[in-house]
Amino acid sequence: MTPEYVVTVGRQALEMMMVVSAPALLVALGIGLVVSLLQAFTQINEQTLTFLPKLLAVGLTLVLVGPWMLTMLTDYIARTLTGLPQASGGG
Repeated sequence: MTPEYVVTVGRQALEMMMVVSAPALLVALGIGLVVSLLQAFTQINEQTLTFLPKLLAVGLTLVLVGPWMLTMLTDYIARTLTGLPQASGGG
């Protein structure tokens, strides 16, 4: 197993993590921005007000995008595990 292979697998893992987590994080960011603007316009300074809308939106996003996320992760794991014997010199 060469250092280049390890770096490549690590880079691919970080890229996969960013791609898979992006939908939920972007939805949370958008909802937080909208609620913050609403709070600024109405001058309601309640810190816990953003929690429930974010929770519901991220939960709905995970329900809708979850199968795609799971498919992406299982494909990545399958590719990584099938490439291990060749990387270790056994295949």
